[in-house]
Amino acid sequence: MRWLISIPLLFLLSGCADIGYYWNNARGHLAVMDKRIDIEDLLADDGIDPELHERLVLVREIRRFSIDRLGLPENGSYLSYVELERPYVLQNLFAAPEFSTRLQRWCYLVIGCASYRGYYDEQRLLDYVDKLKAEGLEIYISHVPAYSTLGWFDDPVLSSFVYWPDYRLAGLIFHELTHQQVYIDDDTTFNESLASAVQQVGTELWLQSRDDAEELGRLSRWLAYRGEVIALIESTREQLAGIYQRDIPDDRKRALKSAAFAAAREAHTLVAEKHGTSGGFTAWFADELNNAKIGSVAAYNDAVPAFVNMIRAHEADFAAFFDYAAAIGRLDKQRRDTCLLAWKQDSGAADGVCPKIGVDEATAS
Repeated sequence: MRWLISIPLLFLLSGCADIGYYWNNARGHLAVMDKRIDIEDLLADDGIDPELHERLVLVREIRRFSIDRLGLPENGSYLSYVELERPYVLQNLFAAPEFSTRLQRWCYLVIGCASYRGYYDEQRLLDYVDKLKAEGLEIYISHVPAYSTLGWFDDPVLSSFVYWPDYRLAGLIFHELTHQQVYIDDDTTFNESLASAVQQVGTELWLQSRDDAEELGRLSRWLAYRGEVIALIESTREQLAGIYQRDIPDDRKRALKSAAFAAAREAHTLVAEKHGTSGGFTAWFADELNNAKIGSVAAYNDAVPAFVNMIRAHEADFAAFFDYAAAIGRLDKQRRDTCLLAWKQDSGAADGVCPKIGVDEATAS
């Protein structure tokens, strides 16, 4: 599930009772940061690989667009490059009970609580997985090609994503920089959906500015396919919720759960054939499906339509949009969720539970 994968601050993430986890993640993050090489220095090196040179020049263009058009932070992020020894920088752990898709949450220093737990150290991850499985939890592990430090450090370009297609490379940079612009403690769905919405709309605008019809076509096909897949996963999640709420024996719940996953796999095959793709979520569905895996998609995507509608309502004025999103973020959790639901239904601008566009946005509470 990693077009998006988006993706958290995973250093300084520890409760006081988990110093080992804190130390290992801090060490893993600093090991990455120590490998940074200034992009301008690389571009001035005649010995640089021509393909890498081309991609770094493109990163420079994408970064400038993110500042000038999308109002994203102008800082030291994406001005350096790191060559990794693997195709991902870290791994994210998601966990859920046997009969629920509600993800377990962990609380950390700096960013509050989140529905994932990140690891640079694979053995440490596997040890913790064994512990959670012994407690009866279902596990999903995703490979993370990039993450945001929320402005605490200057995030580098990584070899794990620099060779992605143009539209995905731009989208990832827009996504991660959005986390630096607006970030709400203890609300994974808000943060990831906001960043994914900026990723989607921002990438469209960037490709339009380049008059790149070919990449726009690729993006359009990907969004159409992805939209159907997300709807399928959400439908499966709702079906599972209905199964789990039924007053029936656990063995019967397990049988119905297994049937729901089998049906989801078959449905995805039809969606992939319709859109002519053998990539995308194909491997995601082919591997084991469980509650944690299904829940992880909802955590990243549930409010994306709401934020896209907000961007449209602000006529793609991103400075005003970010102010408005921050105002919604200052609402209490119940009102915030109600507001996002209204915007998801495209009625947020007229709904009394949401701040009015252009009116007292900075002081909404």
